[in-house]
Amino acid sequence: MTKAYSLLAFFALANVAHAQDNPYLPEAKLTLDSAKTWNVGAGFTQKLIHVNAEWVNPYGIAYAKAGVFLNDDKNPGAQVGFRYPYHLTGKDKNGYYIGVYAGHIESKPVDNEYEARLGAGVDLAYVLLSKERISSFSVGIGAGEELEDRNGNVVAETEPRIQFSYTLSIGL
Repeated sequence: MTKAYSLLAFFALANVAHAQDNPYLPEAKLTLDSAKTWNVGAGFTQKLIHVNAEWVNPYGIAYAKAGVFLNDDKNPGAQVGFRYPYHLTGKDKNGYYIGVYAGHIESKPVDNEYEARLGAGVDLAYVLLSKERISSFSVGIGAGEELEDRNGNVVAETEPRIQFSYTLSIGL
C-alpha cells in the first residue's frame, strides 16, 4: 500500500511540474514594473476595520486582511482573496478586477455576545494600481454560515449578501 501512495505522489508531482506549460492558464496581464511586489495598507470591509497585505503577481493581486469589527465586543476578523485583472483601462494597470474572497464577513449578536460569521463570495473591484500604491473599491456578493443560538433558533441564515470594501496600500 505504501508503494501505491508513493507512485500516486510521483504522478501528482509530475503533473504539477508539467502545469507550467499548460495553455489553459489565464493570461498574465501584470508586469514586474506594474507595482511593488509587496504592499501594506488599511481599509474597511463592511464593518470590519483592517490592515491588509497585498501580493502583486503576473496573474493578479492576492490579499489578506486582519482587523476588528465595529461592534461592542470588537471581535477580530480576517479575510483572504485574489483578484484577476479582467479589463484594464489606463497606462498604469488601472481597471476592473474580478475576484474571490473567504473569511469573516460579519459579526452578529448570538446569546448576548457577538460572534464572527465565516463566509465566501465573489467581487468586482476597480483598482488604481501604480508603482507606489494600490487603491481598490469593490462590491461583492457572498454568503455566510448559518448561526444558531444555544436554543437552536437561527440568528443568521445562509443567504446572499452584498459586501462593500475599500483599501489603500503602499509598496514596500
